[in-house]
Amino acid sequence: MLELIGEANTAALVGLAGGVALGLAARIGRFCTLGAIEDLLYGADSRRLKMWAIAIGVAVIGVHLAIATGRFDSGATAYLDRVWNPVGTILGGLMFGYGMALSGNCGYGALARLGGGDLRSFVIVVVMGLSAYFVMSGPLARARVWLFSEETGATTQQGFAQLLEGFGISPLLTGLTVGAMLILTATVRARMRPSGKQCLWAVVVGLAIVSGWVGTFWIATTGFDAEPIETHTFAAPIGDTIIYAMTASGNALSFSVGSVMGVVIGAALGSYSKGHFRWEACEDPRELRRQILGAAIMGPGAILAVGCSIGQGISAFSVLAFSAPVAFVSIFVGAAVGLRQMIVGFAPAE
Repeated sequence: MLELIGEANTAALVGLAGGVALGLAARIGRFCTLGAIEDLLYGADSRRLKMWAIAIGVAVIGVHLAIATGRFDSGATAYLDRVWNPVGTILGGLMFGYGMALSGNCGYGALARLGGGDLRSFVIVVVMGLSAYFVMSGPLARARVWLFSEETGATTQQGFAQLLEGFGISPLLTGLTVGAMLILTATVRARMRPSGKQCLWAVVVGLAIVSGWVGTFWIATTGFDAEPIETHTFAAPIGDTIIYAMTASGNALSFSVGSVMGVVIGAALGSYSKGHFRWEACEDPRELRRQILGAAIMGPGAILAVGCSIGQGISAFSVLAFSAPVAFVSIFVGAAVGLRQMIVGFAPAE
């Protein structure tokens, strides 16, 4: 395949396949970051949050099995190769979660809703992608690097499995144990246990993350061109897709572009299959203003945290990066604050 269509196009196909699976999971399986947090805080329903635990558990197990069999090298990932900056992770996670609450979706959720015909999400996607690039490599890039120093090529991999390996515990054992504990925690108790359908789609999400790591690693180690080893995340890749749409004649496809387009396509297929596809637009200027503001906060937040709710919440978790649980909690807290502002306000109870 590499000789036939080239490394970049193959990477795009890997991203497309995983993206379609993620889009279907969002529309049919109702796999949603903000929805899971809102269900827990305001509906006392933890089932969708437990879907996340299952997806993370499957991803952790799949990735560490791939490492043990030589199909993946976690040391080549940005989450473990970059020296972890806890301040950036916490601040970025809080910003991302708060912006997500204001806009009503994360980047992944906005792409899924766009695939269902929601034109309001198109605005969120565009603003988030551009604001992410504004901080990543645009006018505020120097300020970001000055405030939150970046150092790649860490002397030790920034992950829990590698830390425990120093005490004689194999990464495979760590990955299998953590993954199994997450899955058991989500499924062992009958009360608020996710349904079989929810469990299935959570597994699909976890496997989509694994497919990105394994697929791009295979391309990077088999082909001749230097291709990055990555998996699904939805902040900078949205900006990558916008740039590709404007410069395709002089630019190459990438995993990121395939992933973003795959989510939209998968969400559209899922929406049509359920009879849910319909065009929607924003009728309230105040709602649109809030969504634009939320998206403008989310983009930089994801760059500071080095990942969004999918990038840090599942992809970084899959390699057991130090940053993953901290980012996950920060996003949750930021979203909780934003939801409180949206739903009940900050006025003290009388």
